[in-house]
Amino acid sequence: MRNRAIFLLFCAICAIAIPGCGEPAKSIVLWHAYRGREESAIELLARRYEEQHPGVTVDLLSIPFDAYSSKLGAAIPRAHGPDLFIDANERLGVYLRDGLVAPVGDALPDAEVGAYDKTSVDAVTLGGVRYAVPLTNKCLALYVNDALVKSDPKSIEEISRLRASLPDDVYPLAYEAPNSFFHAPFLYAFGGRMLDDRGRFAFQGEAAAKSIDFVRDLTLARVVPVEPDGALVTRLFASGHAATAINGPWMMSELEGTVSYHVIPLPPIEAAASSSTHGEMKPLLTVEGVMLSPTGAEREEVRAFARYLAGEDSALLRAGLGQQVVARSDVWQNDLIASDLKLKAFHDAARAAVPMPTSPAMRAAWVPANQAIVKVLRGDAKSVDALEEAAARFADAMRPQPPPPSPAPLLVALGAILLGLAFYAVRRAQNPSFRVAVRKSMPAYRYVAHAAIVIFALVIVPLAAGALASFFAGTETHPLYVGMTNYVRILTARGGPLLGHGSFYLTLLVTVLWTLANVTLHVAIGLVLGVALSRPLLRFKAIYRVLLILPWAVPSYVTALAWKGMFHRQFGAVNAILKALGAEPVSWFSHFSTAFAANVATNVWLGFPFMMVVTLGALTSIPKDVLEAAEVDGATRLQRFFKVTLPLLKPTLLPAVVLGAVWTFNMFNVVFLVSGGEPDDSTDILVSDAYRWAFTRDAQYGYAAAYAVLIFFLLLGGTRLLGKVAGSEEGIT
Repeated sequence: MRNRAIFLLFCAICAIAIPGCGEPAKSIVLWHAYRGREESAIELLARRYEEQHPGVTVDLLSIPFDAYSSKLGAAIPRAHGPDLFIDANERLGVYLRDGLVAPVGDALPDAEVGAYDKTSVDAVTLGGVRYAVPLTNKCLALYVNDALVKSDPKSIEEISRLRASLPDDVYPLAYEAPNSFFHAPFLYAFGGRMLDDRGRFAFQGEAAAKSIDFVRDLTLARVVPVEPDGALVTRLFASGHAATAINGPWMMSELEGTVSYHVIPLPPIEAAASSSTHGEMKPLLTVEGVMLSPTGAEREEVRAFARYLAGEDSALLRAGLGQQVVARSDVWQNDLIASDLKLKAFHDAARAAVPMPTSPAMRAAWVPANQAIVKVLRGDAKSVDALEEAAARFADAMRPQPPPPSPAPLLVALGAILLGLAFYAVRRAQNPSFRVAVRKSMPAYRYVAHAAIVIFALVIVPLAAGALASFFAGTETHPLYVGMTNYVRILTARGGPLLGHGSFYLTLLVTVLWTLANVTLHVAIGLVLGVALSRPLLRFKAIYRVLLILPWAVPSYVTALAWKGMFHRQFGAVNAILKALGAEPVSWFSHFSTAFAANVATNVWLGFPFMMVVTLGALTSIPKDVLEAAEVDGATRLQRFFKVTLPLLKPTLLPAVVLGAVWTFNMFNVVFLVSGGEPDDSTDILVSDAYRWAFTRDAQYGYAAAYAVLIFFLLLGGTRLLGKVAGSEEGIT
């Protein structure tokens, strides 16, 4: 009886603590990249759905936009990803190729299709199959400052004519001119396009050249600011220093409480009007929708939740709270939504927009297109030449793989290596002294076994996996064995000049120069400051040490972004100082020398505190009587430093130099965030170039893995060489 009572009490506790324990809870995992009001809206919808469907839980995970596609690609094939996720239609081609999405099925039944904008449905349909449920349309429109513009401009030329009536520090138009996504409306106005129907690079020819030349004229006339980025455009418009701005609906949340404005569709370009085009600016349309993973598409509750997110009531909430331009046409009949003139303007603009191509080639088209626009706007090349070069780079990035070679040579090589290791192990095991030494070392092995296992799992296995990946091409789900092809292409500069644009050898020279310049300055500045701070009579020594250590304490990406802003041509602090001194402003990222100098200045600021701390620690170990003896012998201060102090510092400094060289050789953050490889990828180092091959040039992960293997061996050889130098120096001293 007692045992039965305990059992019944346990069951009662389970029934109270775990409601519905007899029926397992259904969990739905949704990934998204929303922020701000959009995230609040999707969070509220998820909680409402849980209330309406007891036993169902919705787990939301917000993923940074830059890492979104790569995390999906890593998680979904291993069944660790979401059941459904929200993303743009432009990535559908890549996701379908990699097996990351499945048809939505009854999540968007045929009877409901008429409730959506036809353009939105077409944008998520490939081969007659729908792969997403449309949620929202995002495209560019014109923001108009009510205080600076009295009537809506009827053309871009009318905006340009505002230059005569506006103050010098107010621009008639602000937008990200170097960005091909923002340039697309100008391109389509002149009759051009980004890709043709077969997925080939179409951003070339007379129409494309005219569109870039038109924008360059606007820049030279100070209608558009020089070197604008997204943050600068928002800041200019919010502060009243831009009469109009071209941007998407995402900028509305950043303008709350700043200026009075309204939104209209993009006006036409009079100069683009011809017999074949009316000069209408047609922005690219991005349709964000709910996409289902292959495992999620098999679950009825997941498809039901997708229907709910795109339903009429949910669309009303997303439009009202999330300020989304929803893709359902029936929602725009609602008086509350139709009265929001800003949202309605974006909805009207979407009707004339061009759906973003879903071809995987689109991913490889952005970078060469951006580089061509930047070259022309800076005056470094003519538009026709820059576009031809962009087409050649696109073709190089999209170059098809050669026929797969036989894997026999690789298998024979691996077998020979394993056989050699096995033979070596057997020979060692046969040695009696080796067996005795192993038995004596067993207690020590027990202490380090856990560390060895962790190192093997977290370091050795990833290194081996990366090395094996370098023998393959294609996608993760459809790998193609190519043997040594990736290495051959890298070491032969892909058939071009060995020191041509983007070649491994040219990038290696830049990387070596980058490493030498930085390490030299790190050591010199750190040594000088360390010696200065070690002086016993120096006042406020503690304050100086804290201030000088701050650059090292601040995260490198924060410092890099701050320095990038300081080097801006128009609004940067560095050019402001030069202007105050009577010098001309410098376009820091338009030439290799100045862009390289900007990168070095940023990295020196980040790196000298480390060498300073090492120097301070090493100086404390130098016996004072040695310095006193040198002083008694009549040595001057400089002689004592170079003849006594510096030789005694070398054993400590040399390992720090080796470590600093390795860090600097792979200092991705500074190069990527400050110069971004500009101009024309010339300031890229090996690790940033490998990143571009992996994530911006048609996702050539095998090629990037081969880059990484070569970097590993370069660092291995370099550190071994520096280690021998350090050992010989120590032996001499």
